[in-house]
Amino acid sequence: MAQRVREDHRQLTGPEKAALLMLSMGEDYASKLFALMDDEEVKEVSQAMASLGTVTANVTEHVFAEFAESLSSTGSMVGNYENTERLLMKVMDRERVNQIMEEIRGPAGRTMWEKLSNVNEQVLANYLKNEYPQTVAVILSKIASEHAAKVMALLPEGFSMEVTMRMLRMEAVSKEVLEDVEKTLRHEFMSNLARTSGRDSHEHMAEIFNNLDGPTEERFLTMLEERNKESAEKIRELMFTFEDLTKVDSGGIQTLLRNIDKEKLTQALKGSSDQAKNHFLSNMSERAAKILREDMQAMGPVRLRDVESAQREIVETAKELANRREIVIADEKGEDQLVY
Repeated sequence: MAQRVREDHRQLTGPEKAALLMLSMGEDYASKLFALMDDEEVKEVSQAMASLGTVTANVTEHVFAEFAESLSSTGSMVGNYENTERLLMKVMDRERVNQIMEEIRGPAGRTMWEKLSNVNEQVLANYLKNEYPQTVAVILSKIASEHAAKVMALLPEGFSMEVTMRMLRMEAVSKEVLEDVEKTLRHEFMSNLARTSGRDSHEHMAEIFNNLDGPTEERFLTMLEERNKESAEKIRELMFTFEDLTKVDSGGIQTLLRNIDKEKLTQALKGSSDQAKNHFLSNMSERAAKILREDMQAMGPVRLRDVESAQREIVETAKELANRREIVIADEKGEDQLVY
């Protein structure tokens, strides 16, 4: 099939012009622009890119000239809160403008859920403990897992377990419900202050539990086992721990070793199993392994929370490397890759 050739710049749509400009910029600059777009914009420009075909040099020059002319014709520009608010008032009612400006001036983040992930966990927990468990379950399922873990640990024990049960039973949340929750947060919470996923609820809870400290994590899992043993077992299976690093192959462990602090590794291995110790030591040079053993002996007793902190830090580094496809974390059968 012959490839489509674009020879007339006047026939290009707006998304196609944007796609052409971004393709001409190269991957580094284009990726930065994509990061600033919402999902619909990314989809629209991506579709235009995929169907653009071959564009002649003459058409590319015309598009760039048009872009430069349009940019330069505006003269100098000043962007600030006042100018933005004044412009919005020309096309929207005061309530909507106040809502948008409130979001802009609020905690950092493009969406309500990103903003909540940047709110102090104690402040957020104090607010949520007075809400319905189902509402809190929706909110915690939408914000960053690490932040949700901190908030959950600060909620009253019985209440937090009720929220956990609601999260485990939660199905896809309708757009209307999310909009109602966002509206309430905006008016009752965010105003006082001035990232529906379809994934399995057990996966989200496992991520949250991974970010709890050891005693809190075990306390929650024990309570959950009393209420729902099957769910507790599923979460335990999904949780990724320091001991799971024994599933990383030799090349992956060596990559991980190059990306972690050696003092943190010494602390982490001090409280790990013999299997984990041997897995790391066997992937080091004889001299490096000898030094690490001596460091562990010289370190003496180490506080449990320091060991857990070091192990969590190394696990997070491993997850980042897995996301970048630099290491592979296999399941117990060595068949699948876990990407976080």
